[in-house]
Amino acid sequence: MASLTIAGIVYLLAIREFFATPKFERRISRRVVVIGLVLAAVWHIEFLRLSPGADDDIHRYVWDGRLQRLGYNPYLVVPSDPAVKGLHTPETRNLNNPDLPSPYPAGAQLFFRAVTAIQESTLAFKVAFVVCEFAIVFLLLDLLRCTRQGQGQDQRSHLVLAYAWNPLLAIEVAGSGHIDIVGALLLVVSAAALMRRWRATAAVALGLAIAVKFLPIVLLPLYWKRVRIRDAALAVAVVGLLYVPFLDHSFFNHGRIPIGSLGTYVQSFRFNGPVFAVLDRVAPPQLLAGLAVLVGLATAVWFRSKAPELSPNAFAWPMAASLLCAPAVFPWYLLWLLPFLTSTSTLLIIIWTVSIIPVYVQWHLRALGRPWEALPGWVMLLEYGCVAIAGVIILLRRITRPAAQPCSTV
Repeated sequence: MASLTIAGIVYLLAIREFFATPKFERRISRRVVVIGLVLAAVWHIEFLRLSPGADDDIHRYVWDGRLQRLGYNPYLVVPSDPAVKGLHTPETRNLNNPDLPSPYPAGAQLFFRAVTAIQESTLAFKVAFVVCEFAIVFLLLDLLRCTRQGQGQDQRSHLVLAYAWNPLLAIEVAGSGHIDIVGALLLVVSAAALMRRWRATAAVALGLAIAVKFLPIVLLPLYWKRVRIRDAALAVAVVGLLYVPFLDHSFFNHGRIPIGSLGTYVQSFRFNGPVFAVLDRVAPPQLLAGLAVLVGLATAVWFRSKAPELSPNAFAWPMAASLLCAPAVFPWYLLWLLPFLTSTSTLLIIIWTVSIIPVYVQWHLRALGRPWEALPGWVMLLEYGCVAIAGVIILLRRITRPAAQPCSTV
């Protein structure tokens, strides 16, 4: 925890320098980026060598991929079922929530199958996730060039380090390994295609990202009138085809789309969600989950109406708003936001990616043998209190700045 705290503070100091230096000389900028990315790669190596926790989600990924290759449907098979005991490997025997089938959408499931076709191991998944992470680096460099302001093609390229140096990447991608980085990669592909007006590619990539996890569905308003109806129809068709291998008799008899234990997740899973925790006492969880989606959609609508030109921060804020109202906010969920945190307008989200670090105390308590329970109150107070204080400071500066400007010009 001490090391992560130091890393988070140093990261925020680096961010301050990046934003205070809007441009470098081209030769210096390239050197800064290359050295920075090499450093990021070096500190990923040690995390890759670490074994994931006994109940990390990555063991479920191995299980789901293995089931598919053996001809089973991960939306129907329960890992703890004695009938499938012989299908387990040493890495899947202790996966988390063994009494529930898989909750992951079809896009994630097919990724699991592809990786396990190469090797059925957590290490294979971690390597695949790191490859996705560094693929985002190259796409993000292109995205930054598309959104550059003023002179010099490389003047903003150093901001890619705001993504590559975030401590969550090393912990949750190279360390624990989470499928969210695959969705983030597809979302960056979509954003880059949208900026280049490759509308069909943008729509399909967004559909694939939603098929990994449903979070980016709140970004749909950003694509309004930026993609054609036929592009949207193509994306829907592609996502529909991903589900074909998992359709069973319940779909053909009752039209039910296979979602595994997703409903149980909404009904029962609670972690680090302050808004949901307060409202959960007065409203059913299904309604509150819908509210979280609605908040994200409303935020995207606001950005679409206020900013005719597409910018990366327009992708970050709707997802952040939706997550804030979600029933569970695990640190790896913020991986979706990291590629789009390249401007001062996303400073509060950047602070959140660091202030969320104290929640790892829950895994420490779990390692000590304590049952999984609600986060200690001081953790959430520290996490969201830091963001709230930073928000107040930023607001006060914006209020007082116009009054100070006339004095400086006299």
